Amino acid sequence: MRTELHVPSDLRFLTIVENWLLGSLEVELQDQVDWSRQSNRLRLVLVEAYSNVVRHAHRNQPNLPVLIRMELKDRDLQLEIWDHGKGFDLSTYLPPAPEEQQEGGYGWLILNRLMDRVEYRLQVNGGNCLVMQAKLPDHEVVSQVNS
Repeated sequence: MRTELHVPSDLRFLTIVENWLLGSLEVELQDQVDWSRQSNRLRLVLVEAYSNVVRHAHRNQPNLPVLIRMELKDRDLQLEIWDHGKGFDLSTYLPPAPEEQQEGGYGWLILNRLMDRVEYRLQVNGGNCLVMQAKLPDHEVVSQVNS
């Protein structure tokens, strides 16, 4: 399955973005995945990625569209978040140090912890693309033994 969503750069659309992603995945995978676990994981990833585009890449430009693409093959998920900002130079990224109080910089760390693979591509076809991949685990079946 492949699908995409074009949405304004406005945090008021966050619920729409979440419902689109989770709803599309649930329709396709139904009960093959433990949604109580995976929905929280994917919601956090999507909130982090989309809100960064709105707050940083498209700051004060709500009319710039954000393109979100999703591809699902079996349980292999790939998400792409496209923006039209100037981009972020990952070579300047310093991960937060536990002993220091730092306001920002946690997003890249969160995305890399929650997804299997994260890649950021600067200026591809006139935009920047955050690519995130993960294999969604099988729903664990709990068997009951009758005594």
